[in-house]
Amino acid sequence: MTASLTIALDAMGGDHAPDMVIKGAAALLPRFPQVKFILFGDAGQVEPLLRRFPALKERCEIRHTAEKVLSEDKPSQALRRGRNTSMRLSIDAVANGDAHAVVSAGNTGALMAMAKFVLRTLPGIERPAIASFLPTMKGETVVLDLGANVECDARNLVQFAVMGANLAHSALGRHRPRVGLLNVGVEELKGHDEVRAAADLLRAVAKPPFEFVGFVEGNDIAGGDVDVIVTDGFTGNIALKTVEGTAKLMASLLKSAFQRSIFTKIGYLFASSGLGMLRDRMDPRFYNGGVLLGLNGIVVKSHGGTDDVGFAAALEVAIDMAQDRLIERIKADFAGAFAGSLASQTAASEAGQAEQQESRVGVS
Repeated sequence: MTASLTIALDAMGGDHAPDMVIKGAAALLPRFPQVKFILFGDAGQVEPLLRRFPALKERCEIRHTAEKVLSEDKPSQALRRGRNTSMRLSIDAVANGDAHAVVSAGNTGALMAMAKFVLRTLPGIERPAIASFLPTMKGETVVLDLGANVECDARNLVQFAVMGANLAHSALGRHRPRVGLLNVGVEELKGHDEVRAAADLLRAVAKPPFEFVGFVEGNDIAGGDVDVIVTDGFTGNIALKTVEGTAKLMASLLKSAFQRSIFTKIGYLFASSGLGMLRDRMDPRFYNGGVLLGLNGIVVKSHGGTDDVGFAAALEVAIDMAQDRLIERIKADFAGAFAGSLASQTAASEAGQAEQQESRVGVS
């Protein structure tokens, strides 16, 4: 029998909270009867909503707070003044061991700042990253970082690869994920120094927990030949917004095409079933749930404007990670042979750079 799991919910986070939080949890409960929830928020708003879902109410605990993080709050302000907000208390529940994971649709910057302050980063992880899922021709692909770190060095990218591979194992069921570094070409000489150095480090790791396939390009994102795509937050965020914009463009073009004449409208009637499948396949709500990887606890960020369907998708990601013991898996990778290989390769690389600098000084 599956062990019981407890998920902390920021009931006041998001544009449509707490309604979509309650409805999302209720929709997911029949599939995961072993899950319990702790709801942090205004009891006066949460309790009336819970009465409509008796099965959910039986598996929920409400911890009242009238304070919440606003969408316009700066991360530094939220960190200083938000100790009693629904977001901070839900993160505290993970830190205190009351919950296995936290899900919030609130302010992204505040969530990252609070989670990093309360939970800290895992041993071997220098910076947390935001990871999410994108639809591909062959299923789904994990992409990270999506905006937490605008600039990254080679070690950061390697750490992202390890974390992303473990997320692909937990959420997508990939037992030996294929990992690629996003670059401007697949040739070894392409890209800037940090990307090439990260590739060298990954190739040198003995018995990694994934298969490193080398460099991938932007047009490979939708192909689905790799399970994890690693990049810095600047590039990753642009890639994500480009994919989202392309999906909206396709939907708009299809709508215009089928409205051109009476014949195209009739054609739509015949194609409606297939178009419905396409719409569901590209629906961003089903890929909702950005994971804050690298923290000493599971934190999932739902899109602030999502509805109950999207929030349920984010909840499922959190449950999958908790069931697969994602944090323990990442810790094991960085405590094992991988950490030793990475440390030795980094030391060798730094020594080589120092020798080159000394040589240049001597020549001058």
